[in-house]
Amino acid sequence: MTAPHAVILAGGKGTRLRPFTITLPKPLVPIGDESSVLEIVIRQLANQGFGTATLAVGHFAELIEAYVGDGTQWGMEIDYSREREALGTMGPVVQVAERLPEHFLVLNGDTLTEMNYAHLLEVHAASGAPITVATARRETRIEFGVLDVSDDGTISAFREKPAIPYTVAIGAYALSREALVRYPAGRALGFDQLMRDLIDGGERPASLDFTGFWLDIGRPEDYDRANVEFEQIRALLLPED
Repeated sequence: MTAPHAVILAGGKGTRLRPFTITLPKPLVPIGDESSVLEIVIRQLANQGFGTATLAVGHFAELIEAYVGDGTQWGMEIDYSREREALGTMGPVVQVAERLPEHFLVLNGDTLTEMNYAHLLEVHAASGAPITVATARRETRIEFGVLDVSDDGTISAFREKPAIPYTVAIGAYALSREALVRYPAGRALGFDQLMRDLIDGGERPASLDFTGFWLDIGRPEDYDRANVEFEQIRALLLPED
């Protein structure tokens, strides 16, 4: 069986994480005392049986390529796709679609999670869906009493500080190459547009509910949290080390 393949999105400017990203690309900001976010992601993939990966790079591409090299230091074969201009989340994947296998993984290069990526890809390949999105459930608590007001001005219901549940994507997707063939290479394509096109076309994306640890380090407060908690979460992120 061919080893699974991943595309890691590492081309963003990381503007929300300034000043840390003034001189470093976001995927290379250090976590703990031993590695970068990107290195953790690559090591996870290697530990889970991924043999190859493509890094989609743009901003500070030279630094990322110098740091990662060809991937042999982690037992992987890594190649690159450079963006000449911003292509969104899925545009860089379309750019290399011809050299991707039938089913593959797409990861944000700035997310820390204990997810089993190989399991996500296996579930997707068996589903028949064009894309399977790793999702997590969250809720936001409203700090006010919420009223349901009718058109005639009367109040039909009242809820004191309710919690509103919702589902979010955590930055890990399993795709089938066929879902991307309609898009021309070299043009911007966001995850949002891909999802709308699939849904509008009657091709229902699938989701895989994930209840474990995940953290997007795109905001300074979350990056700080990752560093403060790294010694506690390290065993979750890299259990085979």
